[in-house]
Formats: sequence, C-alpha cells, structure tokens
Amino acid sequence: MVFDVGECLVDETREYGTWADWLGVPRHTFVAQLGAVIAQGRDYRETFQVFAPGFDLSEEREKRAAVGRPETFGEDDLYPDVRGAFAQLRSDGLWLAIAGNQTVRAGAILRRLFTDDVDLIGTSDDWGASKPDPAFFDRVAEAVPAEPHEILYVGDRLDNDVLPARAAGMRTALIRRGPWGWIQQHDPAAGQATFRIDSLAELPDLIAKFNAAAS
Repeated sequence: MVFDVGECLVDETREYGTWADWLGVPRHTFVAQLGAVIAQGRDYRETFQVFAPGFDLSEEREKRAAVGRPETFGEDDLYPDVRGAFAQLRSDGLWLAIAGNQTVRAGAILRRLFTDDVDLIGTSDDWGASKPDPAFFDRVAEAVPAEPHEILYVGDRLDNDVLPARAAGMRTALIRRGPWGWIQQHDPAAGQATFRIDSLAELPDLIAKFNAAAS
C-alpha cells in the first residue's frame, strides 16, 4: 500500500492559512480562490498568481525558510484516522509506503513522524519526478516489492493520484477529504477508483474482502 501525503495523511488547512498570511490575503479569500481553481480543473499554483502575478512557489518556499517561517506540519496536522489505520494495516501484514509531491524538507518531517510505521518514504524531490508524471509512478513501482497490480495507491485527487496510478496498472483508493476530494467527488472518473472511502479506517476491511474474493 502506498499513501499520498497532503489531504490523505496530512490536513493542509494550516498550510493554506500560512500561505494566505505570507501573501497578506484573508485566509477565507485564499481558500475560496483555491477552490475555484480546483473546480475549473486548473493547476492549484494558479491560485497564487491571482494575488501575486509572477509568484514562484519554489522561490517563495526558500524565502519563507530563510526568515524562519518554513512550510511545516506535525503530529497535530495528521488526520485522526492515520495512526489507527496504519497500526491495523501493519498488523494485517501489509507493506506500507508514503509517496507524494513533497519537498526534501517535508520528506525529513515525514521520516520523523513515521519512523517505525512504514517501510518506505519517497518524495517528488527525492525522485526528480512529480505526480501526475508517469515517471513518478514508475519510481513507486520500482520501490515497492510487488507487481503494479498488487499495489494500492491511496490519494485524494483524481488527476494526481487515481488516474495516473491506474494508468500505471495499480489499484487505487480515492479518499473524500480536502479540497480536491470534495470538489472532485461527483466527477464520473471517480468511478474508476478501486475503492472510494471517507476514512482510512475503512481500508483494512475493504482490502481483506477484496483479497478474499480474488483468492
């Protein structure tokens, strides 16, 4: 099993808020624009351009870090079902990984938070490939000790998670939370997910039943 990070494991509400603060924009205004961009099927980074034309996200991340205000997250930002679900899945004997579009800095935080909980943590910065690029999912397939059809990729987005993982031959679970999860829930493409869930706590039973039916 391989898990996305943002809005799958990590509630990014605080992150959106700190970016609004950095831009000097009311938080509810920033989030409203983010939702509009997502609903229109555009790249979320276009949100920043509305408030600061020419905004370079990578450069601004470094500027924030330089003044002691880096993007960050911690235990309090994890969704409440994460720890319990991971513990049960590990108990069931499943191989677990975390892989998403994240910076080196975020990767270091993930490794501190999940030291003994997963078998692998990989980020787009580590691998030099970002979702939805097929190269990212090629790296996932190379890293996981299983065939692609035996891998379940869990994420909140159709465009970045479910559809490209499925194209790579993987099973998928679409979780309904965060901006993308709620806005994309009625998209017909959501029906292509192997599972559709509202909580990670649903996964152990779903996987057990799926495997039993396939055996």
